[in-house]
Formats: sequence, C-alpha cells, structure tokens
Amino acid sequence: MAGRGPAVAAFALAGLFISVFYVAPPLKLKHHGLGEPGVFVVWGPLMIGGTYYVTAGTIPSWVWLASVPYAIVVTTVLIGKHVDKYEQDGARGIHTLPVLLGKDVSLRLNQGLMIAFYVVTAAMVLTGRLGPGVLLVAFALPRLWNVLKAYNQPKPDAPPKGYRIWPLWYVALAFYHNRLAGGLFVLGLVVNAVFRL
Repeated sequence: MAGRGPAVAAFALAGLFISVFYVAPPLKLKHHGLGEPGVFVVWGPLMIGGTYYVTAGTIPSWVWLASVPYAIVVTTVLIGKHVDKYEQDGARGIHTLPVLLGKDVSLRLNQGLMIAFYVVTAAMVLTGRLGPGVLLVAFALPRLWNVLKAYNQPKPDAPPKGYRIWPLWYVALAFYHNRLAGGLFVLGLVVNAVFRL
C-alpha cells in the first residue's frame, strides 16, 4: 500500500479539489458551466477508478471505461436539478450548463445522455471490455422510455397529488431513471465478477 501512496493521494486531492471548488471561490466551477463535468469526473473515474486502484493496486483500461456509464447517469441527475433551477440560477448569475445552453437544449442533452448510458454499456459488452452481466440494464429501458416522454412534455403547473419535492421536476425524473439503471449496472458488474464473465 505504501507504494500506492502518491497515486491514492492524487485521486483524493483531485476529488477534494473538484468538490471544494464546485462552489467555492475563486473557481466556482458550478458558476461557469463546469459543475456538471466535475460531477462526471468525481462520480466516474475518480470514485470508481480510485476505489479500484486502492483495492487492486492497478487500474486496467476497462475500469476507466466501466466508470463512464455510471458517471453519465449521475450527471443526468445534476443536469435535471439545474434545469429545475434554471430561472433562479440565471437571475443570480450562476451559469450552470443549462443556463449556458438554454433549457430546451439542456433537456435534449439530458435525454441524449440517458440514451448514451445504454449505448456505451452495450458497446463495451460488444467490444469485450465488460462482461454481459451489465446488459441487465435493459430492464430499465421501460423506465427510460417513460422518463424520455416526460421530458418531452411541459412541466406541470402544479404538483401531482402526493408529490413532495415540488417545484423540482426534471431532477426527480432523472433520479427515477438513475436509481434503476445505475443499480442494474452495478448489479451487472457484480454478476460479471461472481461468474467471471
């Protein structure tokens, strides 16, 4: 473990840097459209790659690639949140990615990222980078379809009965998809490991 110290420290410091300067001055990554890419890096390569490196002492290329789908679905949740806060952030001069791109473009971007999660996962299986266990994500496709349809509709004027996090809307839809799709992806990785696929 001692020989891994510098690399482990680099992972930790990179994660700390992005987490602190997400909103802290002077960088304020969130304020310059860099919060979403920062979350992608932290929840993907840094957390997944770093955890693998700490346990195994090395990082094969497939680990970096395997971090991408999960990072994608986590990032969709943040983009959904920033679309929900589009007006408030714009009024306060916080230039999140949705503020920079516009609400409609950001909604289409989020739909594209949700679809990309499946495309990237399938491509990794087809190229032999990941075992077929991760294809369990196919069971989340009906939920994806429902979320994509909801993203194509205007946000309701009032919360549905029993809806507890109003006025947030798009973040809830993205998280609804992420919870199942991301969970099935992780389960698929476990299946690959258990059955050595």
